[in-house]
Amino acid sequence: MTLTQIPPKLEGFEFWEKTLRGAKHVMAPMVDQSEHAWRRLCRRYGTELCYTPMLHARLFAENEKYRKEHFTTDPTDRPLIVQFCANDPDTLLTAAKYVEGQCDAVDLNLGCPQDIARRGHYGSFLQEDWDVIAKMVSTLHKNLAVPVTVKIRIFPELERTLAYAKMIQDAGAQLLGVHGRVREQRGHNTGLADWEQIRAVRESLSIPVIANGNILEPEDVPRCLEATGAVGVMSAEGNLYNPAIFAGLHPEVWKMGQEYLEICRELPTRLSSIRGHLFKLYRPCLAKHTDLRDRLGRAGDLDALVTLTAELAERLQIEAKEGDGVTGTPRHPHWLCQPYVRPPMAPPKRKGADGVGGKGVDGKGVEAKEDDRKKRKKESGPQCSGCKNGASPKCQGLLCRKCCRATGKASDCPAHQSKRRQEEGTTAAPEAIASQV
Repeated sequence: MTLTQIPPKLEGFEFWEKTLRGAKHVMAPMVDQSEHAWRRLCRRYGTELCYTPMLHARLFAENEKYRKEHFTTDPTDRPLIVQFCANDPDTLLTAAKYVEGQCDAVDLNLGCPQDIARRGHYGSFLQEDWDVIAKMVSTLHKNLAVPVTVKIRIFPELERTLAYAKMIQDAGAQLLGVHGRVREQRGHNTGLADWEQIRAVRESLSIPVIANGNILEPEDVPRCLEATGAVGVMSAEGNLYNPAIFAGLHPEVWKMGQEYLEICRELPTRLSSIRGHLFKLYRPCLAKHTDLRDRLGRAGDLDALVTLTAELAERLQIEAKEGDGVTGTPRHPHWLCQPYVRPPMAPPKRKGADGVGGKGVDGKGVEAKEDDRKKRKKESGPQCSGCKNGASPKCQGLLCRKCCRATGKASDCPAHQSKRRQEEGTTAAPEAIASQV
């Protein structure tokens, strides 16, 4: 890949205004979902700054195949920030050196809340290790030809968030992306992002801040800018379900799918990433066209996805013309790109009277109800002659399962022989069955 000429290294607001061209509409870094082809599509519809997917610094530094598969770009793919997850300054610097001539900044991911980040001790699970974070940021700031930026999540306590952001700024970060959710807010526990905390961070720093969170509809973008005072707004999920969100549009899902697939022919893209995008783009209509949903999951190449999209387009155009079986959100029919609004979670079960287990409708705890069930079963049927628990009436020895198996005769017992051997109609000993597998 040809290195482009690296412009002078700018800092703070000058970096945002000149190098990042004053970008207000920003595609967030997303694992396997903000790849080159998707970035090109979104730049056509109002996205002004893109992040790469989160890249693993150690793998990127050590593995050439990983670098080739996970990072591609071209001169039109700018401005661009490359994001890494890491927990070691030297490893992070080695990885960043590979890309400093092909991007406008290198970002440190301190926001990933997923279990893989917990296991690898990176992302938001580094947010208690301030010394390590400061060392990584300062190492890049001092040794890279491009600026270092950082993306964080907030703490529950505002004072701690402000101190955290100030520490990162002092270490050398030239721009801060702030996701207004705490580490535990993910999946069905996502909830609302705290725009007030983002505003407080913006007012406490001397570097630009980009806000992240609560961007579902195009009108949320100006609302977020006004509420937070941030220089820009970053969208992740909103972008995935509607790549034209920054253009203020809700295009037909098949048109976005067709355009994206055309780009993928030009920019070879991993099939898993393509399918992931199409599942999100087509989500409003796949609940109606379940046969295409199943085919999408099984599609083995780009041509199969193109064919599927053409068939989906034919169906949806008829439905859009006739208004047939309209589903989707109250605001948008299912053939238009629209946000994914998660259904609310069921309320947690209340504790039992003893503080253990959930209450049922009769007020008893789960454990108490289970004890009652066992008691009724014991009193209503024959007792096991071995342990006095309930016995199975079909057991030849009138034993419970545990006692029957302890006798070694369970293989001949119609009540307690294994389900597999019941289906096979055999009374062979377990050892014999095992030897045949």
